[in-house]
Amino acid sequence: MSERNDTEQTILKVAEVLFLKRGYAQTSTTEIAREARCNQSLIHYYYRTKENLFTRIYEKKLSLFLSDFINGSKSNLSFREKIRRMIEAHFDALINNPQLPFFIFTELLSNDKRLDMLKESLKMHNPAEFKVFCEEFQDEISKGNIREMSVFDLIILILSLNVMLILGIPIIKKLVTGNGETFDNFLSRRRKENVRIILQSLNP
Repeated sequence: MSERNDTEQTILKVAEVLFLKRGYAQTSTTEIAREARCNQSLIHYYYRTKENLFTRIYEKKLSLFLSDFINGSKSNLSFREKIRRMIEAHFDALINNPQLPFFIFTELLSNDKRLDMLKESLKMHNPAEFKVFCEEFQDEISKGNIREMSVFDLIILILSLNVMLILGIPIIKKLVTGNGETFDNFLSRRRKENVRIILQSLNP
């Protein structure tokens, strides 16, 4: 890797850590330059503005938040097994990136531009496989295999259960370990329970 690319990537990595930890408003390019051990002018040279740098990172995190979720629908498995995969893929992505939900939703609430970015990201992550899943979803309703609801309702339900658990980890961890259960065992149990609750909610 060239010195230029190395410096550019260092700035990006440092900025990602700081933005995830403190958010856009509380992170300055001065601080990013100090942590990256580079001149502040280099940040402007590579990314022009703090907004451009943040956008690069936010789009990456939105992609991660959505792609692991939607990729669960790409299979030749049964319909309910596809949903299971969607729930589990999303759950695992959040466990591996626990700062992700708070970062995404905080910025969505603080800046309307982030909502436009979310809409664009949704368009980018709406591949043919997911369209097929939506059609299959409606077909399952027509056959009476699942109750009347929208794919959006299903997505909100999955988000509600998975995201709320991740947001509550600092508190939940203390409660769980206080009861003598390991946190890893708790997460494994909740993963299965979230799947069970969601699949059961589909019943007619």
